[in-house]
Amino acid sequence: MAVKVPSMELHRYPPSVSGGRGKICLQKPFLVQAKRLEGLEKASTRSRGKQSLEQVNKRAPLTRGTVSPPLPVPGHIIRPPYVGKKDAPEIASEIQMHDKESIVHMKAACELAARVLEYAGTLVKPSVTTDEIDKAVHKMIIDAGAYPSPLGYGGFPKSVCTSVNECMCHGIPDSRKLQDGDIINIDVTVYLNGYHGDTSKTFLCGEVDEASKRLVKVTEECMLRAISACKRGTSFKKIGRRISEHAERHGFGVVDRFVGHGVGRIFHSEPIIYHQRNNMPGQMIDGQTFTIEPILSMGSIECDMWDDGWTAVTTDGSLAAQFEHTILITKTGAEILTKC
Repeated sequence: MAVKVPSMELHRYPPSVSGGRGKICLQKPFLVQAKRLEGLEKASTRSRGKQSLEQVNKRAPLTRGTVSPPLPVPGHIIRPPYVGKKDAPEIASEIQMHDKESIVHMKAACELAARVLEYAGTLVKPSVTTDEIDKAVHKMIIDAGAYPSPLGYGGFPKSVCTSVNECMCHGIPDSRKLQDGDIINIDVTVYLNGYHGDTSKTFLCGEVDEASKRLVKVTEECMLRAISACKRGTSFKKIGRRISEHAERHGFGVVDRFVGHGVGRIFHSEPIIYHQRNNMPGQMIDGQTFTIEPILSMGSIECDMWDDGWTAVTTDGSLAAQFEHTILITKTGAEILTKC
């Protein structure tokens, strides 16, 4: 689940974090693509593909449906500590490191998240509502004895995030039916035995045009290229460089308002993972876990927030896609934990 960053000078200041109503707010440099932080200053301005405007003209803008009440969770299932609190917790400053025992727990949570996401993807069809996807995801998670991490996080009302078309991230499942040609990111996080596993993928609904397919394909490639650069001692800024180079080569923009984050016993912690070019300090450490979750756009990389406080959509209505994995840093590379 991505976190949001406010306007930040990428070359100078580290982020500071403060809790906000239902969201994590980073102060002047604010970061984290986990689920909701407010934008970073652009590192550079580049022209986007003209096909985005053509796509906008052909497609009706995203409209909100009716949001059903939060689903119940059995009392015996362990809740994350933020459940029941009005505000989202601050981004934890600690780096989440793991020994052999905690890696076993992390792998179990991440593998469950991956299985849930794979199942959710089979439900993506025209006329299916995102609320129906939420209900199915919720049931699978609690049946496994886990808690759906988004539910109650800073007031988020559902168990999964469903971001359709121009929605960059944090879309709230509702009664809107998926349409033929839509793209939808489903973001699943589970809390199992005290550990969070976090992953997302953008799925195609029905017959999707080639331009949209290309956006989705390149976004996944950006994530995988960034992961392939990770290992002990590697600079975190290499992630943003890898993603930006590949996205720009294909004419897409990298959204800089949302960032990746450390994950484990704590949902959102340091390190903050920037997906665009940056000069932030820091190197990867053997045994740490974090997410890489780039969002690419066909057009504007700026977002408008709906009044629900969560849904972030591109300002020009252009399509956006996102992929996310939780990874474990090792001496020789990075292990993707959110695979099944």
